[in-house]
Amino acid sequence: MTRIRRMRRSVAEEAERSPFSHDDQLNPSGFHEVVEDAIARAQERLLDLQQDDGHWCAELEGDSILESEYILAMMYLGRSGESRVAKAAEYLRRQQRPEGGWGIYPGGPADVSASVKAYFVLKELGDDPDSEAMSRARAAILEAGGVESCNSFTKLYLSIFGQYEWNRAPAVPPELVLLPRWFPFNLYEISSWSRAIVVPLSIIWAMKPSRKVSVEIDELKVDEATGKRPAVGSLSTRLWGATFLLIDRFIKFCQLVPFHPFRRFAIRRAEAWILERLPASDGLGAIFPPIVNTIIAFESLGYGQDDPVLGGQIRELERLEIEEEETLRVQPCKSPIWDTALALASLAGSGLPGLPAEHEALARAGDWLLEKEVKRPGDWRMKNPDGQIGGWYFEYANEFYPDCDDTAEVLMGLSKLQGNAELPEALRAAMARGLAWLESMQNRDGGWASFDRGCDRQFLTAIPFADHNAMIDPSTTDLTSRAIQALVGMGIGPGVPAIRRAVEFIYSQQEPDGSWYGRWGCNYLYGTWLALVGLAAAGEDMSGERARRAVGWIRSVQNRDGGWGELPASYEDPALKGIGPSTASQTAWALMGLLATGDTGSAELARGVDFLLSAQLPDGGWRDSAWTGTGFPKVFYLNYHGYALYFPLLALADFRNRSRSAVGEDCQSARERVA
Repeated sequence: MTRIRRMRRSVAEEAERSPFSHDDQLNPSGFHEVVEDAIARAQERLLDLQQDDGHWCAELEGDSILESEYILAMMYLGRSGESRVAKAAEYLRRQQRPEGGWGIYPGGPADVSASVKAYFVLKELGDDPDSEAMSRARAAILEAGGVESCNSFTKLYLSIFGQYEWNRAPAVPPELVLLPRWFPFNLYEISSWSRAIVVPLSIIWAMKPSRKVSVEIDELKVDEATGKRPAVGSLSTRLWGATFLLIDRFIKFCQLVPFHPFRRFAIRRAEAWILERLPASDGLGAIFPPIVNTIIAFESLGYGQDDPVLGGQIRELERLEIEEEETLRVQPCKSPIWDTALALASLAGSGLPGLPAEHEALARAGDWLLEKEVKRPGDWRMKNPDGQIGGWYFEYANEFYPDCDDTAEVLMGLSKLQGNAELPEALRAAMARGLAWLESMQNRDGGWASFDRGCDRQFLTAIPFADHNAMIDPSTTDLTSRAIQALVGMGIGPGVPAIRRAVEFIYSQQEPDGSWYGRWGCNYLYGTWLALVGLAAAGEDMSGERARRAVGWIRSVQNRDGGWGELPASYEDPALKGIGPSTASQTAWALMGLLATGDTGSAELARGVDFLLSAQLPDGGWRDSAWTGTGFPKVFYLNYHGYALYFPLLALADFRNRSRSAVGEDCQSARERVA
């Protein structure tokens, strides 16, 4: 708690609260001319970034775990001497925190798992363990609890290289793939990303591949009894944790017996499961961890690096590299559909000249998105057997895994074009299929999750290898709000039962102070913005008590510079919600939340708009000073490089449109009074 208190104090000092009263009013009409200019420059910048075939794809940045595990994979493949590995190591060195370790977001505390992996690969690549940098790293790791405090996946990776005992790492038996659907714990009761990570990892655990290295990291080990443990959860969580721990020990005991009747069959079933999902995909799940796990798993099964399957996964890993003159960093995946949908919505919503569907750039974006429509069933079908095939995924190719967030955002972007009768029939049909798929994915609680329906068995988070905080995929406020907006944008009335159930779900998630938790963006600013725009789209009374509480919370966390910011630390300690240096994207979220409630003239709104105008760069874009994206809360965060352009453009356009409307309404009222 001492670290959290220090963080709260230091961030609060950097991001002082607004001195303006909530009752202060400031006429924003004086902003209009400069706002128009800012919108035009942002539009021009965004159009310049569009690729020739019509799509956008900004860099997606993750933490140093990616470079460490990339180097581990290259070490496993016997390619640690390549120049690209040396460049990745140099990038790692530059990411080390002054205190000694490596964090999972800029400005955050050292993370023990990230730090142990970085220390190990740098030592193996020749960094002197007695050097000042490595000594600082070692001290930070020991202070954090040493190797024993690492997460399960780190321990399993270390076991491959002889730095940890296999029988002490959590068991991930391949027999998991054989468990029937009716069994409380089966493959399709865990989240899609965990599924893609765990299946190849189970092969690794069963095969126990090994690679000799020239170093050891015994200096990072502490007594198991002194290793730091996660915070104690609820009684239910502790009971399930104890149960799964006994199961884990039983599985390991069974490994002492040489006869495993289902092991060979389970491994082959896991292998087949992976192979089925590789076509039409940028690697398994199209994300970094499953790709690395598949490379190690298939090599352990005897696939050669020249084999089309294993070689294909290696190439997918290489496609995630961003190589520069001295460094190499690795993206967790690529985000072209997400970026294109957001860019399309930003440009169409901000008023490009002419009819939206006739604008050449937007038409090309629509054509590109049409080509990416999902046309085959995927894992989602296991819990939604009657759902319409359709929707969109996140990456360039990932047909097994469409998701509700991308599908909703694509529909919102495309719906801004469909007022034109010339919109191609093929695109209209794809939108109808996507809408039907999205509707079919609504959970029983009224909300929407990411990739699956009904993936919310909380007890599964107590499984020993589930410490990546992403074992399940329950309904979230942010996804539910986007689904509401998509349904309404496609012409579904806000009074239909699906939307009313969604509204009730969102209300059920509101915090006492008026805010909402944000699952896929950092954090309460993201969740509160989306909750408010979703409720507004559903026709809720935005002058009511719930909305007023949300507005009060947003206003209360405005920074002195007029912007808003929130660091990932709020996932660890909700007392830090809304605290952080102002960023363009989070300021835009706050502004759009205020605008959704009908605020068009408050001092807070005007000062927020002024912050965006002042922060705009000469090229028409913005740059965030902190990361605002979330992968797995408390475990993995993201920096979407496009967010600092899409969302400020949307917010400024929303401000312009609503304030114009408010001025028009005032003039009409005045005319009526005169008459």
